[in-house]
Amino acid sequence: MAKFTVFVFLAIIPLISCFVRKRVVTLPGNRPSGPLLTATANNLIQRVHKIADPIQSFLLRMDISPSAGSLYEGEIKDYATLGGFILFQKPDSIRIRGLDPVMHITVFDMVSAGDELRMYIPSKGQFIEGSNSAPVTSSNKLESLRPLAFLTSLMIYPPDPASDITLLEEDTTGGEATYILLFIRRDPNYGLARSLQFDRHNLQIVRQKTFDASGSVVSDTTYSGWRNYGRIPFPSVIDIKRPQDGYEVQLTVTSMKMNSADVTPEKFILKQPEGSELRQLSR
Repeated sequence: MAKFTVFVFLAIIPLISCFVRKRVVTLPGNRPSGPLLTATANNLIQRVHKIADPIQSFLLRMDISPSAGSLYEGEIKDYATLGGFILFQKPDSIRIRGLDPVMHITVFDMVSAGDELRMYIPSKGQFIEGSNSAPVTSSNKLESLRPLAFLTSLMIYPPDPASDITLLEEDTTGGEATYILLFIRRDPNYGLARSLQFDRHNLQIVRQKTFDASGSVVSDTTYSGWRNYGRIPFPSVIDIKRPQDGYEVQLTVTSMKMNSADVTPEKFILKQPEGSELRQLSR
C-alpha cells in the first residue's frame, strides 16, 4: 500500500506543475523592487543621526501646496500653490514665508522659537502673537498653520535615550516592506510618542508620525525624493498631514542651502508692522 501511495504521488507531481504559473507582481505606487536590506534598531538610529546631527541651519526655497479637510470628512479643498522659503536654526528657531505665485508678495510670514509664535497676515492687516499650542478658533483651517507643525515634520530626530524607549517592528504587508522604529515615552503610561518608517529596499525614511497622550495622530508626514544638499541627505518632497487640525501641506524643495552663513539670529525677528491689528493667542 505504501509503495502504491508513493507511486501515485510521483505520478501526480507532473500534473500539478501544469497548473502552476509565475506572475510578475507590480508594487503599488513607485516603490522600488529588488532584494530587501536588513538592519537592527541601532543601525536605523545611526542613520537618523547621520541626517539630523550635521544640520545646524538651513535656507530652503520651496513650493507650498495646502489643502483643507480630510478623506474622513468626505471633502478636500485644494488651494493655489504658493512660493516661499523656510529658515531654520537649531535648536528650534524657524521662519516660514509664503509668497503669491504671480505677484510675489507676502501672503503670510510666521516665526517661532519654542512655543512662542509671531505671525503677520498682510491681506488682513493682522499681526498674531502668542503660543504655538493655543487652540484654533477660526473656521478657516489654513489659519491654524503653525510654525511648530512645519518644524515637527521637517526635522527628523533620533530618539532620546533619557525619555524614549525604542522598539523595532518589521512590516512586509500590503505590498510594502518596511522597518518601523517606535518611540515609547518613559512615563507612567508608556504611550507611543513617535514612529519612523524605513523602506527596506534602501533604508530611506519614508514616513514619520507623532502622537498625543491619548494615542491619536497629531502629524503624519511622508518623505520622498531624497537628495544630498552639501553632502547632507534631505527629502525634496514633504507631505504634511495634520488630521486634528484638518489640513495638509505639501512642500516641494526647489533649492536648499545647508548650514548657510546667511541664517543668522536676526533673521528670526518679526516685528509688528505699523498700523496692523494685534491678536493675542493663549493656551
